[in-house]
Amino acid sequence: MKEGKFEYVSETERLVVRPLRKDDYENWLNEFESRYPSQNRHDQGKMDMSECTMEWFHNLVDKHQELALTDTAHVFGVFRKEDGIHLGMVDFSTLARDDFQWGRIGYTIHNQHWKEGYGKEAVQEALNIAFQYLKFHRIEAHINLDNTPSMKLAESVGMKFECIRKGFIYEDDEWTDHAVYYKNSK
Repeated sequence: MKEGKFEYVSETERLVVRPLRKDDYENWLNEFESRYPSQNRHDQGKMDMSECTMEWFHNLVDKHQELALTDTAHVFGVFRKEDGIHLGMVDFSTLARDDFQWGRIGYTIHNQHWKEGYGKEAVQEALNIAFQYLKFHRIEAHINLDNTPSMKLAESVGMKFECIRKGFIYEDDEWTDHAVYYKNSK
């Protein structure tokens, strides 16, 4: 990490996983605008991107940098190595450090790129980043009980089902239950 800037880059066979940069704007916007309509209740599908100007995006990149430098959250863009296309995002929120080294993972792949294995490859690499570079010991995924694809993805990268947390997250105007999947560094 350079002083004042979070620039970690990691690669897999097909992907580059790294923080967004200001010059990603056109690619990022194009892939959001190319999304298919929503495929299920957990997929936002097409979104109104009219407020996402270049200035808005530059502020987003700056905010991601600030969150990373304060170890609040680490947000990574997922890009296809062969052509640089933005495929989605993976992020970590720091839940606790000190004696815990505990974080939460979130992930999304644009729905026009589903069923190509990018989600599994991106999340597996992101977990490597979390354990090796960000020095987390435990990563959790908090998944809606009806989000079977997300549960299958978590399991495919070695995350284990731990429990159902009742009334865990406030969403859609109510407290909802979530399945907790976890993976430890060792």
